[in-house]
Amino acid sequence: MTIDTLIAHYGFAAIFLGAGVEGETSVVAGGVLAHRGLLPLWSAGLAAATGSFFADQRFFAAGRYFRDNPRVKKMEQRPTFAKALIMLEHHPILFIMGFRFLYGLRTISPMAVGTSQVRARTFLLLNGLAAIMWGALFTGIGYGFGGGIERLLGNNVSVSSLLPIVTVVVVLLFGIAQAVRWLHHRYADRCVERAAARRTAEA
Repeated sequence: MTIDTLIAHYGFAAIFLGAGVEGETSVVAGGVLAHRGLLPLWSAGLAAATGSFFADQRFFAAGRYFRDNPRVKKMEQRPTFAKALIMLEHHPILFIMGFRFLYGLRTISPMAVGTSQVRARTFLLLNGLAAIMWGALFTGIGYGFGGGIERLLGNNVSVSSLLPIVTVVVVLLFGIAQAVRWLHHRYADRCVERAAARRTAEA
């Protein structure tokens, strides 16, 4: 069975699972494959959005309903958990809409929101909107990237030859995301310092 056949049969499931587990790589690849005509573009975008949405709903439910679970307790002890809660306190809507774009906080953030006072219905709505935006963005990046490669190399580019190039692009995106992550953590650290100073002043 060729790679084209495998993608045609399992593309949706692969993007769905990849979006929930490892993030952008499979979603960008899904956009590229949609441009090659191996998947409908709407299907690739829908798989990305739903995979991300259900993964984050699962982590939210773990924080909301299984807080006494040892795994959840272990997550609560991480410094990033406290940072996520502080960011949530300062900018609740913006944080829920944006945490999936922040490496290092994607898994722990919905769990942290689950332990907060944010209503489940509110998180459901904001998480759904953010997942649609995220899925559309990275699927679109892959789709547009596929078009650029065809214009440069011609229409005879195979899926096998595209995948290594996609990997390079994802690595570059990862580097940019790491820079964003560093800036985010600097901002979160400042929020922590301000909160500590405010508590000291109130005491």
